[in-house]
Amino acid sequence: MRYEGRLYRPPSEHDAYILQATIGCSWNHCTYCDMYRDKRFRLRDLDECLEDLELAAAQAGDRVEKLFVADGDALVLPMDHWRPILERARALFPRLRRASCYAMARNVAAKSDEELAELRALGLTTLYIGPESGDDVTLKRIAKGDTFAGHVEAAERARAAGMKLSVIALLGIAMERSEEHARETARLVTEMDPAFFAALTVTVVPGTPLAKLRQKGRFEVPPIEGLLRELRTMVGEARPTDCLFRTNHASNYLPLGGRLPEDRERIVATIDAALNGEIPLRPEWARGL
Repeated sequence: MRYEGRLYRPPSEHDAYILQATIGCSWNHCTYCDMYRDKRFRLRDLDECLEDLELAAAQAGDRVEKLFVADGDALVLPMDHWRPILERARALFPRLRRASCYAMARNVAAKSDEELAELRALGLTTLYIGPESGDDVTLKRIAKGDTFAGHVEAAERARAAGMKLSVIALLGIAMERSEEHARETARLVTEMDPAFFAALTVTVVPGTPLAKLRQKGRFEVPPIEGLLRELRTMVGEARPTDCLFRTNHASNYLPLGGRLPEDRERIVATIDAALNGEIPLRPEWARGL
């Protein structure tokens, strides 16, 4: 597999074939994110992408069941790239059952309803969207580039096209707006109604705008208790229809899993037990990005 720069993918795509169809992130302004700051955004040459699919098929074509299209917000790819990539993948990988990518709300907005439906028909089944927060003040502070309303509209249109959504929230990003961040994120999860919901914990990465804010005394990661209380509010107040919930990312202190709303009471009780010191947390040495 050819790949330029550092490779990032969701935990649930650990067993997917990863095709780098874009280099970097078309937005790349989020204050906390270091993932693509070493890359200048561009579309990768389509012929190279198709060649990579051919090479992957020659080596492992009968074993590929999942395709993750990278980099940071690959939904930004124009349709004249998406069509041949998805068509070739479907032809080369007989056991392929899903394709997915990272996306921003603005990427969804840039596609017509007809284009979203076509992408779904071609096999793009899942979008990973990271609003990080539902609080518009926090979204502006972290330079997310989209709003609460923009994320809701994107989710509604993607779901109408038949796509599944995986929504990601970021614990600890809101400073003194912790309560607003948690409550509005819960409300956003309710409105976006994703099939999957995950929470990560903010990590201050050297060289990012967030790190510079911390150096100036304008940002600090909350204590563990504050992070867990945010998580409790998000889980306790979110009302998705039927959602698989996870905090299995390495950044988190408390790995959790279950379905919402089915397992809400159990998950909240586990968070309460952690807050009371009854459950051991992941040690600092075991945490990471």
